[in-house]
Amino acid sequence: MAEEKGTWLSPASYERLRAELEEMTTVRRAEIAQKIEAARSEGDLRENGGYQAAREEQSKLEGRIAELTHLLENAHVSEPPQADVVGPGTVITATIAGEEERFLLGSREAADLVGLEVYPENAPLGKAIVGLKAGETTTFAARNGRPIKVKILKIEPFEG
Repeated sequence: MAEEKGTWLSPASYERLRAELEEMTTVRRAEIAQKIEAARSEGDLRENGGYQAAREEQSKLEGRIAELTHLLENAHVSEPPQADVVGPGTVITATIAGEEERFLLGSREAADLVGLEVYPENAPLGKAIVGLKAGETTTFAARNGRPIKVKILKIEPFEG
């Protein structure tokens, strides 16, 4: 399977994240700037809880903006592939360490949209199963180095 740029996102997930980024860079930034200015006008900034809280909120917002910007600039956006092999955008039913699981291989950013667990294709599990077909088995190393057996039971295109 050819190496794709970035993390896979469906067009719907991409648009939702793009809209979130737009909201943050326009509306939310302006709101926080107003909070900071209002708190600054209250005087001593060292003991101004409102100012400190607004600066912390600004820091978190800027971190999320940076994260989304990077994700969207590097995402591979496409409709889900055909489901004959495991790849980004497929829903996989697999036995992992003896437990049956059903999950989407794609961006964790899509997790709240799909109602499934989402594993990135660049995570150890994702790397181990990309390109496999139903019935095939592989292993990947857990964080502690222990090998974990995975058997692909079913592959479906993501319908979301």
